[in-house]
Amino acid sequence: MTPTAHLVDGSLYVCRAYFAPMPDIAGADGASVVAVHGFTRFLLDLVERTQPTHIAVAFDESLTTSFRNDIYPAYKAHREPAPADLMQQFAFCKDVAAALGVTVLSDARYEADDLIGSALMALRMEGFRGVIVSADKDFGQLIGTEDEQWDPQRNQRWDAHGVKARLGVRPDQVADYLALTGDNVDNIPGVPGIGPKTAAILLQHFGTLDALLERAEEVAFLRMRGAAAAALRLREHRESAKLSRLLSVIALDAPVPLAPADYARRAIDLAALEDLFERLRFGPLTRARVRALAGAGQAPVSAV
Repeated sequence: MTPTAHLVDGSLYVCRAYFAPMPDIAGADGASVVAVHGFTRFLLDLVERTQPTHIAVAFDESLTTSFRNDIYPAYKAHREPAPADLMQQFAFCKDVAAALGVTVLSDARYEADDLIGSALMALRMEGFRGVIVSADKDFGQLIGTEDEQWDPQRNQRWDAHGVKARLGVRPDQVADYLALTGDNVDNIPGVPGIGPKTAAILLQHFGTLDALLERAEEVAFLRMRGAAAAALRLREHRESAKLSRLLSVIALDAPVPLAPADYARRAIDLAALEDLFERLRFGPLTRARVRALAGAGQAPVSAV
């Protein structure tokens, strides 16, 4: 059986917990720790359910120091700075993950997507398949023939064929697709007026963004609604499309560990967790789950 590495988009699940409609929880110092509690429950669920042999959680370190900001200073400019209490909770989430024996990835220049992509490439060279734990459509560009993407909270799992079913394009076309549609959340401009359906149709016909831009005049003759307008937009916003692809491509050369052993799930550090759980005011149920997980043995079985 091909060995599996679970690569988790940690920032997504921390933010989901932070913004979830639930009562606030305060730690020993009175500060909110609701996101840490939600993320910890999520990570415990994941480990208990999959018993992963190899696992890493990637976090976004900053919204303003990514290498993409060097390319395009307005990248993610629409996003409000993370609240101070959320940033403190991110630090605690990293500590909890590490104490649970999970490899933590973060970098000031590279985002969680890049860290996961680079880790997947390194592990794939060693014969691993990847399960990317995230709901983010951008990860579709990383899915190989044996890989999967999985959002356990929504009980959704998909492979390369699922990427095509969801977006209308193959994994190798996802970055070009994003270059056309843009992303309002990340302030990636794309091509104004080109939405997901049109982007998928264009890439199905032309194959790549480069071919599409080279033959933009042919778009006006396609049998699709708004073909003439789309051809005009592609000619007018050619450079925007190229810039957007630079911003949308997940980097595969981020500074991550290269050896599979660096991603192997380690023994749970009960002493560190007891200290964290006391400071974060975790209840007896979570503590019992951790003790049971630790007592089950530290030689995890292969997971799919």
